[in-house]
Amino acid sequence: MEGSLITQGLTLMLVGMGTVFVFLTALVAATTVMSRLLLRLQPAQAPAGISDEEIAAISSAIAQHRKKN
Repeated sequence: MEGSLITQGLTLMLVGMGTVFVFLTALVAATTVMSRLLLRLQPAQAPAGISDEEIAAISSAIAQHRKKN
């Protein structure tokens, strides 16, 4: 056996933490690149307005909720 058990444990811990750090850094970089690519390829979409029926349904739901209390 080369080195003490503590040294081997610390080495294994550092290798494991380094591997996780590199993987997470690569994951963040890949996610950022994909996000920027999709924003360039996807045309800008105007947000849809709220219809009168949706406003009435929301107002009714709020009124019913307030009556409970």
